[in-house]
Amino acid sequence: MKLLAIDTATDACSAALSIDGEIRERFEVAPRAHTELILPMIDELMAEAGLVIGQLDALAFGRGPGAFTGVRIAVGVAQGIAFAADLPVVPVSTLAALAQGAEADKVLAALDARMDEVYWGAYMRNGAGLMEAVGEEHVSAPEQVPLPPGDAWQGVGEGWAAYETALMQRCAGQVGAWDAKALPRARDVVRLGEAAAGDGRLLAAEQALPVYLRDKVTWKKVR
Repeated sequence: MKLLAIDTATDACSAALSIDGEIRERFEVAPRAHTELILPMIDELMAEAGLVIGQLDALAFGRGPGAFTGVRIAVGVAQGIAFAADLPVVPVSTLAALAQGAEADKVLAALDARMDEVYWGAYMRNGAGLMEAVGEEHVSAPEQVPLPPGDAWQGVGEGWAAYETALMQRCAGQVGAWDAKALPRARDVVRLGEAAAGDGRLLAAEQALPVYLRDKVTWKKVR
């Protein structure tokens, strides 16, 4: 499978190309420069691989949650490329990609949602090494984030820096460590995107939509 992935939902801008599981990536932390960086990143990856867009099987993108402008950039670029080349798209959760990049099997991912809130999700690694959601993704005040059962969870994401005290009080006894510098990367979007594509979870370009979570605040317990 040949899959291109992009993510621009946070201060990080990245693109990754997977050819039969071999991944190349471009990554840069560059707030407010995503529109200038993402297309050259894609061009570089395709040129290195000696491919043109029409030779891809699909295009994955970080569909949010994240910064409103950043999420819209990823959706717009994904739609534009997919429309032009008649490719299917694979939306991938930004929080899931953030969790995928963690060196842990139980992860609480948090991004700063502004307005004194966090985007929040719990994930566990399955036998294939891929993160699966434990319940639904959520946006709320850090003091009210829904907690999955159990302990030995690891926190990841900038939300842990922005609201460290509140989150640690809320997660007392459940979180052993956290990495507040972690950012979602296209290399993890591409891994999750490959799995989704393999399961047939492909969409037409016009179905590529952003996910902001502002009106989605329910939580389901783990099975």
